Amino acid sequence: MSDAAQPTAAEVRAAAEAVKTALDRHLAAVESRSGDEDPAVYEAFNQLAAAAEAYDELLYDRYDEVTPFEIPSAGDAPPYTGPEEPSAVSVLIRRDYAVAEPQRLRAHAQRIEAADDEGAGASGTVHGALGLLFGEFEPDEIASRHAEFGLEEGDSTLWVTASDEPAEPGEWLEAPFEQVDTQQVVCRFDVSAVFDDDEDLDDDGEDELEEMPALVLDEDEDLEPLDADR
Repeated sequence: MSDAAQPTAAEVRAAAEAVKTALDRHLAAVESRSGDEDPAVYEAFNQLAAAAEAYDELLYDRYDEVTPFEIPSAGDAPPYTGPEEPSAVSVLIRRDYAVAEPQRLRAHAQRIEAADDEGAGASGTVHGALGLLFGEFEPDEIASRHAEFGLEEGDSTLWVTASDEPAEPGEWLEAPFEQVDTQQVVCRFDVSAVFDDDEDLDDDGEDELEEMPALVLDEDEDLEPLDADR
């Protein structure tokens, strides 16, 4: 991009203010929502996502910087062929961690053992300590305290899929992520360090990876690997 085409600092600032306004509107919509499917919340969410994307693009064009709001573009996903008015949704979530500090992890597991008087000796191994940790804390709490537990965040993804009717109790428990129909994905939210990699250039000096920003939802569950080629 030439200097003449770059956004001005004032335009970037205005986009940042638009994100703040959209955040306030989204929070207000959530606080006053009439139910789980309140259209006002849905609209406010989309407005916030659009404002965040616009700000990210201007920030990058002006300052060569990015935000943590990342998602593959809609063009990377197959076309949606699910029901127009779904009566059920499934939320498929994955977050990866590296065991960065095994001693810290085992120390926390030992404290859990001492408090609960259960699983004696399990804290002596990393896999045993992980079992104690994830048995004691909710996934969201582990996400917010991962460094405290000796874990390092990796990639994460959340997929929302639509269906005509809810699954029967116990229907998918043996293989919960075995049959994911990507054409029924309503939306997805991804976070990956690869989006911040500005050093991967091809022989012509063009970026191999295209930055596609949007708002990220932060959740935790297990999900079979779902690669998003960019």
